[in-house]
Amino acid sequence: MPQTLPPPILSGQPLTALAPMQDVTDRAFMQMLSEYGCPDYYVTEYFRVYANSHLDKNILKSITHNETGRPVFAQLIGESISDMLRIAQQLTKYPIAGIDLNLGCPAPRVYRKNVGGGLLREPETIERIFEALRSQISGLFTVKMRVGFDSTDNFEKLLQLINTYQVDMVSLHGRTVKELYRGEVHYDLIRQAVQSVNCPVLANGNITSYLKAEQVLQATGAAGVMIGRSAIRNPWIFQQIRDRLANQPVKVVTLADVYQYIQHLFAITSREDLREKSHINCLKKFLNFIGTGIDAEGQFLAEMRLVQSKQALFELCDRHLLTNPDLPFAIEPYNNLVARPSCESSE
Repeated sequence: MPQTLPPPILSGQPLTALAPMQDVTDRAFMQMLSEYGCPDYYVTEYFRVYANSHLDKNILKSITHNETGRPVFAQLIGESISDMLRIAQQLTKYPIAGIDLNLGCPAPRVYRKNVGGGLLREPETIERIFEALRSQISGLFTVKMRVGFDSTDNFEKLLQLINTYQVDMVSLHGRTVKELYRGEVHYDLIRQAVQSVNCPVLANGNITSYLKAEQVLQATGAAGVMIGRSAIRNPWIFQQIRDRLANQPVKVVTLADVYQYIQHLFAITSREDLREKSHINCLKKFLNFIGTGIDAEGQFLAEMRLVQSKQALFELCDRHLLTNPDLPFAIEPYNNLVARPSCESSE
């Protein structure tokens, strides 16, 4: 039978969740984010499920070493029902909030294997997966999905399946798989889902600030929001949303705050086996998002993409962030700047 979702940090407020992003939302990032203002829920990077697959030890650490104080859902991606049941049963031995099924990843190398967002083409397969997981999972069973693969033809059928198999929560990105992260999000379809299903719906897609979160909640009636890339850009976003909705003063993030955040990111991504140039290139998947709020001309982004050393990076940060450290970091990304992310995401 469906279980009760863990309550939000502030009673009565809409829910917030960090979207799972491969090679980003690991244990270190989750822990770091908790220091800026936790979301209500975390979701792991996805566990790839196939014949003879095992639990990824690094992803498992975000569950076994969770020091955030907030629940963590374990996400699965795959299509082999027997193997998904096997991995789900293994995961229930760990302190997870529930099992989350990835039906949204838009990366071509993923959907071409008929997993993630690729499964949205096959509602019959999804039904078999739902039936198996719902019958075998005694705890929470949640789904992260998009509104369709290349159209929304199957959308109403998917909403019916969510009700039939008593899914406990749906995180819905309001674009199709083929739309990736381009164009307008179909918030009207998120609203349709809210009105159609019997479980909470988290609105996902292009929620770029606490102001946008407020607008989306009002427009969709969703139970909460799931945020991914904008939490990379602005790790204060979840606390800002809580404060805004509680009519409390919202933190104004300064360039000096961003400088300290970049230092924090540098520390958590540092490894003894990682060469300096590789470390800097690893950092760029974060800096590509952060840079969209530093200067409207995109000078930080352009120069950042060329740096290859720690010294060059922090000289760049000194110039752009500490020359006028009290200047505000942009609440929304500048419209003319593109992050060019390298992280794989189901957000």
